Amino acid sequence: MSTAPIAQQGARRALRVPAMSLGWIVFAIGVVCALVLAVPGQTITTKYVNDLFIFLDGAYRIFEGQVPNRDFHSSLGPLAFYLPAFGYAITGSLGAAMPLGMGLATVFLAAIGAHLIGTRMRAVTGIPLAMFLLLIAAVSLNPGEGIADLSFAMFYNRLGWTAIGLLLVMYLPPQDWSRRQTALDALCAALLTLFLLYLKASYGLVALAFIIFMATDRQSRPWAIAALLAIAAAILLIEPFWRGTLTYFADVQLAREVSGDIPDLVRLVTIALPNLADIAVFLVFTLLLLVVRRRFRDFLFLGFVGATGILLIEQNFQIVGILTLAAGASVVAELIARAAPPWARDGIGAGLPLLVAIMMVPVTVQNGAALVLHAGLALGQKGEPITLPGYAGVRLAQLSNEGLYRNFSRYNQSLADGAVALASLDTEVERVVVFDFVGPFSAGLGLVPPRDDSPWYHWGRTLHDEVFPPADEILADAKIIMEAKAPIEVWTANGMRRVYAPYLDNNFTLASESADWRIYVRKPSSTDGRLNTSNVRRQSTSAQP
Repeated sequence: MSTAPIAQQGARRALRVPAMSLGWIVFAIGVVCALVLAVPGQTITTKYVNDLFIFLDGAYRIFEGQVPNRDFHSSLGPLAFYLPAFGYAITGSLGAAMPLGMGLATVFLAAIGAHLIGTRMRAVTGIPLAMFLLLIAAVSLNPGEGIADLSFAMFYNRLGWTAIGLLLVMYLPPQDWSRRQTALDALCAALLTLFLLYLKASYGLVALAFIIFMATDRQSRPWAIAALLAIAAAILLIEPFWRGTLTYFADVQLAREVSGDIPDLVRLVTIALPNLADIAVFLVFTLLLLVVRRRFRDFLFLGFVGATGILLIEQNFQIVGILTLAAGASVVAELIARAAPPWARDGIGAGLPLLVAIMMVPVTVQNGAALVLHAGLALGQKGEPITLPGYAGVRLAQLSNEGLYRNFSRYNQSLADGAVALASLDTEVERVVVFDFVGPFSAGLGLVPPRDDSPWYHWGRTLHDEVFPPADEILADAKIIMEAKAPIEVWTANGMRRVYAPYLDNNFTLASESADWRIYVRKPSSTDGRLNTSNVRRQSTSAQP
């Protein structure tokens, strides 16, 4: 009698035994990362202070009763603002809002990773992948930047990379095809996709595409179809409470008209070159898998991993770090370990997990060190406090780049000048709109925020000369407009002053001027901006036939 079936059963039993414990290890990794991030209750940043203000302003608006994409507009999903809002609601501190919000998201992702990795991978591949992905989610550091570049800016991209990486693990067949496994798989896929759809649309579309791809596989079809149905049902249930889906799509469409064009060959090459080493290693894994398994479906999967990774990084404000490649390589290592002939399993298959771990070591070590560095600086309350009282607990630290620190410190001092100038006005200070990248005064001074505007504007990404939100929509509720003399983003400040000049001249009058600001107050004859609108309308000459 052949001993092969017995050996295979023994191997499967060996995989089943650590499945639950591996899941708990994955979850514990996420919880530890979240605690290191959130327990100090402080936000330390060395750059992108203006980007941080986007999410703190959004959290403050939600706390003041506003609803994302209904009362204020953003091409980001509502979760990008609800996550820090949860942190703000729990702690009452904007300084703790981002660390706690990201910590909660990390625990959520760890819980899903515990099931997906625990039921599909061995510890030798699953633990390094879990550390790699969960540290990306928890750390306040953008991929490709140095350890001293601490910032919560663009945190949604890091959460997006982690969620997509976990979703890719589902290409692996689980160790058990029970009904319970299928139900949990469907739940995990649906939760990850909904999380991404309401965080940033581009990641959500990638997640949907992956689930549709998995639905073409006979074995995976039950969980994939169930996940798609659950996603559709959840969206229908959420909409009556949120009522922001259509405006969310409109906000995304406006951003797409400005900066969402399909990348040409030159841009793709520009993206590929800084990531050539990771791409080369991933291609080696691809060739090994195709030689061992010879399945066209594997080729499609690996092509999906590479193509979507490149497209996602092209849409992000980063150059280095196609973070789907490491997850794809981990999946390849598991597939080869399962399917390779004995000579390959004992040789190439045994060495692949080590190669995958080496591939992930630089990012894992740097992110782990940055997470500890942030905690140490936060506990020691290092750095310069933000001058506006509402941002107590947010500190600007200098770790390496003196020029960068000087620029943001200068911006910080300009906020103090703006606060003094606002206090000197002989009118009630509320509904302040800033012609710059972000308006930090509502949250920073505890003011009534304006409605129908945006938490941030970025010239060339959310608006430009041909495509911009209509003035009689985003400025109609504004009572005060502040024009920065030393803006944090000069192209945005100058562009907004240019395209909204007719509305500003018709509806506002210069009331005060300080060293860093010109402050305009709505004219008495223009108490309702919607009744005295200019001829400024959203334009898109590029969209004309």
